[in-house]
Amino acid sequence: MEQPTVRQITDSRVLAALAHPLRRRLMDVLKVYGPCTVGMLAERTDQAPANVSHHLKVLAAADLLVEAPELARDRRERWWKPRNRGVRWSESDFGDDPSTRVVVEAAGSLNLERHTELVRAWHTASDETHAAWNDAPFSTDHWLHLTPEELDALGREVIALLTRWADRPIPDDGQRREPVFVFAHGVPGRP
Repeated sequence: MEQPTVRQITDSRVLAALAHPLRRRLMDVLKVYGPCTVGMLAERTDQAPANVSHHLKVLAAADLLVEAPELARDRRERWWKPRNRGVRWSESDFGDDPSTRVVVEAAGSLNLERHTELVRAWHTASDETHAAWNDAPFSTDHWLHLTPEELDALGREVIALLTRWADRPIPDDGQRREPVFVFAHGVPGRP
């Protein structure tokens, strides 16, 4: 299933639709597992189907999801998929309107909370789970001295590397591959 490129969000209403923990999680599930029905999404998120259905309608109204009728076995079955391969946004695209700034800040905060939640879940996983992955999971941090242009270039390189791994054809070698979450932030800071 070839999806269009990453969508640059510049509308605060679209960002507001995405800035909800369950809707963010639903988008993640669809990215990892591909098109799903409401029932499949409810099972994967431990949510009631009616709740999932409501949030799918919000995402669809924001043009973040589309139906995939070609997958339905009958007229009652509804499959959903992301409209785009991914989304991104930049604070600079939203201007100085105070209500818009609240949406942008909430979306950024939710995004970081989601990333942290996924890493924390790994750290609290069972010893058996940790043993199965050996020393493969990693964490790294570096302090760099960069100009804004150099940070932009570094970000593009990191994104290109992760995109190459995300878009690679999965080898048909009989090995089991699990979803792995990788994220990176590059921000100015003070030690």
